Amino acid sequence: MMSQSAYIKLVPASAVQQITLEEIKDCLQQYQDQTALTGTQLDWDYREAAFPYTLETKQDERWFYLKGINSHYNYIIFGINHAITAAGEQVPCIQVVLPDEATHGDKAKGNELCKYLARKLQAELTMFNGRTLYCYPRK
Repeated sequence: MMSQSAYIKLVPASAVQQITLEEIKDCLQQYQDQTALTGTQLDWDYREAAFPYTLETKQDERWFYLKGINSHYNYIIFGINHAITAAGEQVPCIQVVLPDEATHGDKAKGNELCKYLARKLQAELTMFNGRTLYCYPRK
């Protein structure tokens, strides 16, 4: 699979206008906590199926990555960047990258995590396939 990127753009209507890597990690932790709670309600250990990664960081403060814990998942990279919105404005964004070694499982999970983050932050999401989701109140 070729490297692909998705962009979660923090537009003026978003819940926040800036975000740090720590805040992204906090959102992913909330996702894990929610899925663990779902698993508890269903009496099933859903946590590993819902989030089959460990969070890895390097010295670089511009990105971190999720490393797969089984053969169905390899890597998803999260970083902070800038992007141009549909309206032509430059805004901060979370760039989510599927590297060349990414599996189809990574792409599916990447889409799920991007949608979760976009809804939580009320952002504009440009998915890996180029489609755009508007997860913020529009006039």
